[in-house]
Amino acid sequence: MLDNIIGNPFVVSSIVVQYTELLRTSDYDLRSRLRELLKGQGLDPDRTVVVDLLQEGPDHEDGQVISEDGRVCRFSLFYDQAAEHGARSACLHNWTDITGSWRTGTLATRTADAFAWISRSTELS
Repeated sequence: MLDNIIGNPFVVSSIVVQYTELLRTSDYDLRSRLRELLKGQGLDPDRTVVVDLLQEGPDHEDGQVISEDGRVCRFSLFYDQAAEHGARSACLHNWTDITGSWRTGTLATRTADAFAWISRSTELS
């Protein structure tokens, strides 16, 4: 069953679509703060695609995005979960451009699917 989900680009792409939509539209403090932080890295959140963004510990989420110009970057988003508005002061750590190496990473399939989704979306525009 899991092999069918992983190998199905439409399922994987729907995850990418969902994460990207949350980045662009969510009022949740952590997503709002991530939009600000991406702008600080020179990325337009309205043109950035989120490949992955998952909570990896009590105080951070690990993510990977594709910029409008096709760069692939991974990062950790740290915040103080115990503070009332800790997400508003979240910060990026380990921002790494992996454009040249994403094909060998654990998210290679999902990243390739995200690029395919971007291409399909561009063709339909």
